Amino acid sequence: MTIHAPPPEGGRIIDEPMETALSRRYLAYALSTITNRALPDVRDGFKPVHRRILYAMHQMRLNPQAAARKCAKVVGEVMGGYHPHGDASIYEALVRLAQDFAQRYPLVDGQGNFGNIDGDSAAAMRYTECKLTPAAVLLLDGIDQDAVDFRPTYDDQDEEPVVLPAGFPNLLANGSSGIAVGMATSIPPHNVGELIDACQLLLERPDATTQDLVQHVPGPDFPTGGVAVESQAAILDAYETGRGGVRLRARWETEDLGRGVWRIVVTEMPYQVQKSRLIEALADLIEHKKAPLLGDVRDESAEDIRLILEPKNRTIEPEMLMESLFKLSDLEVRFPINMNVLDASGTPRVMGLKDCLKAFLDHRREVLNRRSQWRIARVEKRLHLLEGLRIVFLNLDEVIRIVREEEQPKAVLIARFGLTEVQADFVLDTRLRQLARLEEMTIEKEFNELSEELANLKALTSSEGKQWKAISKELEAVRKALISPRRTTIAEAVDTSAFVAPEAFIPREAITVILSERGWIRAAKGKVEDPSELKFKEGDQLAYLVPAYTTDKLLVGASDGRIFTIGADKLASGRGHGEPLRLMIDLDEKAEIVALLAHQPGAKLLIASKAGYGFVTPEDDALAQKRGGKQVLNGEMLAMLRVPTSPGGDHVATIGDNIKTLIFPLAELPEMGRGKGVKLQTFKQGGLADVAVFNAEAGPEWVDGGGRRRNWPDWKDWLGKRAGAGRQGPRGLRKFR
Repeated sequence: MTIHAPPPEGGRIIDEPMETALSRRYLAYALSTITNRALPDVRDGFKPVHRRILYAMHQMRLNPQAAARKCAKVVGEVMGGYHPHGDASIYEALVRLAQDFAQRYPLVDGQGNFGNIDGDSAAAMRYTECKLTPAAVLLLDGIDQDAVDFRPTYDDQDEEPVVLPAGFPNLLANGSSGIAVGMATSIPPHNVGELIDACQLLLERPDATTQDLVQHVPGPDFPTGGVAVESQAAILDAYETGRGGVRLRARWETEDLGRGVWRIVVTEMPYQVQKSRLIEALADLIEHKKAPLLGDVRDESAEDIRLILEPKNRTIEPEMLMESLFKLSDLEVRFPINMNVLDASGTPRVMGLKDCLKAFLDHRREVLNRRSQWRIARVEKRLHLLEGLRIVFLNLDEVIRIVREEEQPKAVLIARFGLTEVQADFVLDTRLRQLARLEEMTIEKEFNELSEELANLKALTSSEGKQWKAISKELEAVRKALISPRRTTIAEAVDTSAFVAPEAFIPREAITVILSERGWIRAAKGKVEDPSELKFKEGDQLAYLVPAYTTDKLLVGASDGRIFTIGADKLASGRGHGEPLRLMIDLDEKAEIVALLAHQPGAKLLIASKAGYGFVTPEDDALAQKRGGKQVLNGEMLAMLRVPTSPGGDHVATIGDNIKTLIFPLAELPEMGRGKGVKLQTFKQGGLADVAVFNAEAGPEWVDGGGRRRNWPDWKDWLGKRAGAGRQGPRGLRKFR
């Protein structure tokens, strides 16, 4: 028998409720993910991995003038010294910093294959090389001058910067994106020149509003260009609140080929859209007949992007073609704006444009003061030494004698000339040859220059106004170093409702829709005179034969209560067996097709369930926009019938599994968009077998066992109130259709 002794007091076992333990640990994990992985710092715009990569490269002296080193070396340095994660994540972050289609201002100068806009991945890190770009140097400038705080690395073997000095507002310049626990961030890139102009405005007018700033920063500036078609009001609101989005379109132009023939040439892609996947998506639209205006697509890109779009016919307007493709493909995307960042205290906050720029300027002021204090300390130290040299110069021969002959020269120098220990050590550490060659002019010149610099530095650190002027001057220098024309055009918001729907260009042709019992659907041109001549796969036969036009929408009723919508122009040709209906809609395997109709605008449908419930619904409301259809009936659907309009249907006839029949006015049924409906007929056992809608003057019809249609002249004998039990119908009546 094993006896488990209780743990000693103060051991690793903690007695606390499970709920408390889990919540505390989850909170610690969430905060770690937010602060150490996903969200960027508002001051330098970096997540820890990017900051560590740049700092490691700085320590390796991979400046723009140096020779590039293997990326594997850089990744190894980062992983070994600073970043306790896998090499794959580090290299992925490094590659992104080097991609000019991902970064508005690349921070890594990559040599080798670093991927492309088609979505091809970069070569392995052993094959590629890298070094810092001039933009990255601006972000690191002053890091060796006590400009920022440092903290111990994960293994306490070294130190890493908490934040970089950040010579320009990198958060907004290059943007950022990430997903944390319970929060996310999505910041688009901007033009540095515009951002610095906005900073200058804030330095001149600290009370400037976001609307004033938008005059200088009209919107994002993506590295891949494109055209932003979001309204100015929406962009202003996004910058004010820190949340919103911007619609970005591909840039295109019309190329005239003569004789009325033309084609579209796409020259700029929306941000983060892979060209190869876009081409595949456009080709898929053509194949599945979802882009009726587009005839062909091909890629003629070399160094520049050149995507060719050919219309189906020359009568189509280029603007109409592009508007249809903007709706159907990633030629237009919506880039979300969620400026969720870590503030100077490390707290997650959603900031607007003004708050982000103010936080950057405050950071630059702190960097300026810390660099100034660092420089002051070193200037004062040097001036102290120079004061000692001045004394030595006046007594040079005696000093040389003391250094050569005295056993304790340090003590003698201090006692004889009143030098400090630091000055005496400096004299003793200097070679006699250098002491003998001291020149008064040189010493005095350096002393005066440093004294002037010290006075300027102290004046700078004691005056807030001078600090902001110095920051303004620094920003102007950065602006000249990184000046770059805007790539993304800010256009007026487009009202898509002004454009005709692409369906308007589908030629109206008469067809006959053929649906087999096994669910194969096709469209034969014109009218099918003899259905018996239609051919089907072995074991299959005709289920529905519906006359329609290519411009019609087809309504498909399923037993699971859903109604699906299919464009008649997207059906396969009637020459073959067609294609499975389940490939066109997301129909459950267990569901069956109960009805197929060509949509008539303004018409109404009678929906009935096998349980004997039903209602009337507008046909326009039954149209579905998605492959998954629209749930209309709560229950198992038996029938989906169109209410006759000429003559108008005014009565409903029902028959149950018990062969009892009931007829009642259609007005007793409610009109609903979705639901279970009301009881049509009451059954002691079984359910509803069939239902029909008819006009009282014309009278109903029913079908006998031989398939012959019969009139029902005495149908009024079965009139009753809805939900009645009914009575035995005419001999042979089993169904109405």
